[in-house]
Amino acid sequence: MISDSHEGLQAALSQVLAGASWQRCRVHFMRNVLAHIPHGDKSLVAAALRTFFAQPNRQAAGQQLQEVVRAMAPRWPKAAQLVADAEEDILAYMAFPVEHWTRIYSTNPLERLNKEVKRRTNVVGVFPDEAAATRLIGAVLMEQADEWEVNRRYFSQESMRQLTEPEPVMLAEVTPFRLAPIH
Repeated sequence: MISDSHEGLQAALSQVLAGASWQRCRVHFMRNVLAHIPHGDKSLVAAALRTFFAQPNRQAAGQQLQEVVRAMAPRWPKAAQLVADAEEDILAYMAFPVEHWTRIYSTNPLERLNKEVKRRTNVVGVFPDEAAATRLIGAVLMEQADEWEVNRRYFSQESMRQLTEPEPVMLAEVTPFRLAPIH
């Protein structure tokens, strides 16, 4: 499941979908961290945060995240602590095949779908009854499902097979990107 850090959603996940993993939306996470950074430093910190998302595997990302936290801590301790505390939540997507990463690290696909439903329902304006709204929204969702299935397969069959039959991964020695002291 992918969401922002809403505690109610996390609690529901543990009760309803026991055993499912939770991925904190990368976009919402960046907004949360940058809210604790002065305006003039936001682009610098955002660039530093992106370095651990750009790593090739979970181990490298964790090492890079710790490097970023260490570099941020003297100037922005609250933001650095937020990053450190969120490591498992924001890197959960790395437990899946690399081909899935761009689809599951944020809620952007879901937000795009919601925007399309809103656009199509706004055209109608007022529905005669609840059933009419359900029909239109259902049609929009079916249209999107067809689009994902035929034109832009959301996940390929090969990448889905990797979930049950993972290929062995050769891990190269990881050297984290070192950040210069931030003054």
